[in-house]
Amino acid sequence: MDFLARAHVDRETLEIWIEEEWLVPSQTTPERTFTEADLARVQLIRDLTDDLGVNAEGVGVVLSLVDQVHGLRNVLAEVLSTAREPRG
Repeated sequence: MDFLARAHVDRETLEIWIEEEWLVPSQTTPERTFTEADLARVQLIRDLTDDLGVNAEGVGVVLSLVDQVHGLRNVLAEVLSTAREPRG
């Protein structure tokens, strides 16, 4: 099943979300490729807009914060991994 069907969005909406950089395909040639994380991100966008009534600017802010938290989790995991390495 293709991404549009799984995400329950139309092509025009997907194009807008890509233009807004809410979604970034992992591959763009020969065709766009999306991951399971992208599918989860689509669901978050749909929840924000459809269920919670968040406007486009608000969606951008929320997604930016989610990305920052994700990045910080990766940094924290690296720091903890380094701290656990034996010294000597």
